[in-house]
Amino acid sequence: MTPTATETATDATAIEESQYALATGAEISQVQGILQAAGHLGAGKRIAYLGLVDPARGQSEQDRRFRVFLHDISGGAPTDVLVSVTRGEILSSTKLDTKVSGELPVLEEEFEVVETLLATDERWLAALAARDLDVEKVRVAPLSAGVFEYDDERGRRILRGLAFVQDFPEDSAWAHPVDGLVAYVDVVNKEVTQVIDLGVMPIPAEHGNYTDPELTGPLRTTQKPISITQPEGPSFTVTGGNHIEWEKWSVDVGFDVREGVVLHNLAFQDGETKRPIINRASIAEMVVPYGDPSPIRSWQNYFDTGEYLVGQYANSLELGCDCLGDITYLSPVISDAFGNPREIRNGICMHEEDWGILSKHSDLWTGINYTRRNRRLVISFFTTIGNYDYGFYWYLYLDGTIEFEAKATGVVFTSAFPEGGSDNISQLAPGLGAPFHQHLFSARLDMAIDGFTNRVEEEDVVRQAMGEGNERGNAFSRKRTVLTKESEAVREADARAGRTWIISNPESKNRLGEPVGYKLHSENQPTLLADPGSSIAKRAAFATKDVWVTRYSDEERYPTGDFVNQHSGGAGLPAYVAQDRDIDGQDIVLWHTFGLTHFPRVEDWPIMPVDTVGFKLRPEGFFDRSPVLDVPANVSGSSCHSAAAGEHGEHGEPAGHCH
Repeated sequence: MTPTATETATDATAIEESQYALATGAEISQVQGILQAAGHLGAGKRIAYLGLVDPARGQSEQDRRFRVFLHDISGGAPTDVLVSVTRGEILSSTKLDTKVSGELPVLEEEFEVVETLLATDERWLAALAARDLDVEKVRVAPLSAGVFEYDDERGRRILRGLAFVQDFPEDSAWAHPVDGLVAYVDVVNKEVTQVIDLGVMPIPAEHGNYTDPELTGPLRTTQKPISITQPEGPSFTVTGGNHIEWEKWSVDVGFDVREGVVLHNLAFQDGETKRPIINRASIAEMVVPYGDPSPIRSWQNYFDTGEYLVGQYANSLELGCDCLGDITYLSPVISDAFGNPREIRNGICMHEEDWGILSKHSDLWTGINYTRRNRRLVISFFTTIGNYDYGFYWYLYLDGTIEFEAKATGVVFTSAFPEGGSDNISQLAPGLGAPFHQHLFSARLDMAIDGFTNRVEEEDVVRQAMGEGNERGNAFSRKRTVLTKESEAVREADARAGRTWIISNPESKNRLGEPVGYKLHSENQPTLLADPGSSIAKRAAFATKDVWVTRYSDEERYPTGDFVNQHSGGAGLPAYVAQDRDIDGQDIVLWHTFGLTHFPRVEDWPIMPVDTVGFKLRPEGFFDRSPVLDVPANVSGSSCHSAAAGEHGEHGEPAGHCH
């Protein structure tokens, strides 16, 4: 059977019944109309963010609310507006002081402003002339500014520009960085505030065109087709446009223009009971701090989620390329800068995968050979932010495990490579460098283990000394520490201690009388490597620790606060935990930092193979016994017998025997 892609239709009736349905084009148009009628949206206004607001805790009545950030291109104060499409009215409107709050996210139209202004700036043109460069062949990367020692930038909307040479339209400009040169641009006042030129450096000449036959050579002819078929269709169902039921799992798949895919109401059917695990799961921030101290690039650090909004750049996925097999797509609808709805066709990919062995045992005493295969549900999207491409993948497994994986690929951000070498830059090709950097993510996990009465315990292994009671020195144990308030719950991973964190419900017990729970397993990768006194450490404080636990609040949605662009720091998690609220047996949110530290390799050029990082949440006493005892033997192939455990196949082999 040829792999197929299933388009899921939007059921208007189901949407009315669900607080968690995806936003519709009609709703976004209604928001646009309400804003226009109130004078909030017109020729000089732009929408920097528009997103569906989660229902408040305990909210029963239907009220579809949208939060909107409005930018005034003439320099007026931006506005934070809350709109109810259910009531057809504006619920609140707040003017922002950007010197205090920070700037709104970067607008796509501002990318062109930077390059256009520089194309006529005398200082910039002089710097290009000194390098014998034609301005028509110079591309400028428009980059978020951060917050540094420039007092004149407070309250001004700044982007910084680095230059790259593109010799022809299909040429990869990243291969030809113009080093030693940077420009600072006020995109509201249309002013180039600074051009810094440290002198001419050689521009790498070798091209990086990764589809050019000169680099690819003859394409391989050795690969045979891999066909993934499900003749009876996938094992999951989609109702109401975005509600998924699969192998005892249920989840509402949402989408936010800032966070991308959001999972709501994640629950597992255990006997007659649908048991909640996570109320809302998202990747609420991603920051990419660079480690080159050069004055040209020492400011480089990008909050791809809070400054650029990863969701708005989600790719339209293609069957056979991005997704393989029997695929179901969802097509989220977002707003453009003017309030018009825009569909991201096939922006979310859902499918199931075989995932090897689930459980296996060949018992010498009973003669039973037992094998069960694992599978997982995959919910994913891909986004392109400048030079990098990121895949966000949520996995649900048969045994109750939840996993997230980020996939980083694309083209590394390049620089020149100094003749004398560098402690902070890799050499990728002759004269071409790539600064060391990190990709650091923050998962926001609004936990609901059998309800909202949850706690977090930190678990470490304990090495027991040889002595009385441990005469042979073989014993080891574990220690669990309850995190009782927010000040105690800012934690670091420790690989030597095998450190994990258990989220449990002290009021819900399994059959052994122990609290039911899930355990967070981190990958123990480095957190933020910048100096604690640096600007980025203040702005990305979430990335300095592996785990934070906070008391739930409707307003506390992002680890960096609502407005990270040009915010000096202290918002988000540092402000949340400063309240030092009780978190033992409370309604809590767990925030987990994880990421990649990237020392670019020669093999990462001219296009980077996928690198991955993530975390797992595994049941820890959540079930009374293995939850996969009812998984049948594989019946999809003819080479593995499917008789019940304890029986024998037609040729006398024990059940489950595979040839």
